[in-house]
Amino acid sequence: MAFIQLIEITSSRVSEIEALTEEWQAQTEGQRTAVRGTLTQDRDRPGTYLQIVEFGSYEDAMANSRLPATAAFAARLAALCDGPPVFRNLDVISVEEM
Repeated sequence: MAFIQLIEITSSRVSEIEALTEEWQAQTEGQRTAVRGTLTQDRDRPGTYLQIVEFGSYEDAMANSRLPATAAFAARLAALCDGPPVFRNLDVISVEEM
């Protein structure tokens, strides 16, 4: 079953967050199990962003979380946020192409 993690953040430092994400991608090349990441901006709440990270399964997500570079990324991400990130862990029930 596919798995998605949503990370909601509030920050005025989104360009630094994007640079941090690129750094993490370089550090985890060939190791990470995330298959897609999408950064979105909330139109109704300035300074609020959702990172949507897709995995093949929950187990893949947990393997990705155990990478040392992922732990370092999470700590550095929190330092760039105005408040603690909020995580949502979602099992995918269905996907519809429209």
